[in-house]
Amino acid sequence: MFRIALLGAAGVLASCTTTLAHVALENEQAAVGSRYKAVLQVLHGCGGSPTTTIRVRIPEGILAVKPMPKAGWKLDLVTGKYGKPHSLGNANISEGVTEVAWSGGNLANAFYDEFVFTADIATDLKDGETIYFPVVQQCERGVNRWIDIPAGPAAAGGHGQGGEGAQPAPGLKLLPRR
Repeated sequence: MFRIALLGAAGVLASCTTTLAHVALENEQAAVGSRYKAVLQVLHGCGGSPTTTIRVRIPEGILAVKPMPKAGWKLDLVTGKYGKPHSLGNANISEGVTEVAWSGGNLANAFYDEFVFTADIATDLKDGETIYFPVVQQCERGVNRWIDIPAGPAAAGGHGQGGEGAQPAPGLKLLPRR
């Protein structure tokens, strides 16, 4: 009986490490028009090498991005024009944060950490679609590019890599407005 339980636990662990073997969003669903707290979970380095930089591209329709600083890491923001103006509250905005990078840290392969930002989800995005946050994870030796985005209509807001790859970008499924 113990052997069966041990084998079952090993199977569950194996499926978890396959599912969680990349940079992922803690919460993969949010309502259109809502405030969203994005928690990027970094579960390993690059082939055993420590992570030194996490860079995330912000998709169209993710507005008013405010990243959380991390002790021991430098925080850099890239700003630019949005593909189209969006309304946020009573204002129309046409530019904002398009990329966030945390760098200069040292996250050993044996440890896990989270990189966090908040944002507003534009009201003109379509519920039922998934938007993607391409992430580049740089390490002391090597790099993981979590940028693969599925092709087709479900990839709205994507930056088109075509097809699902071995390094999928974290995705956020958009739910109906509340």
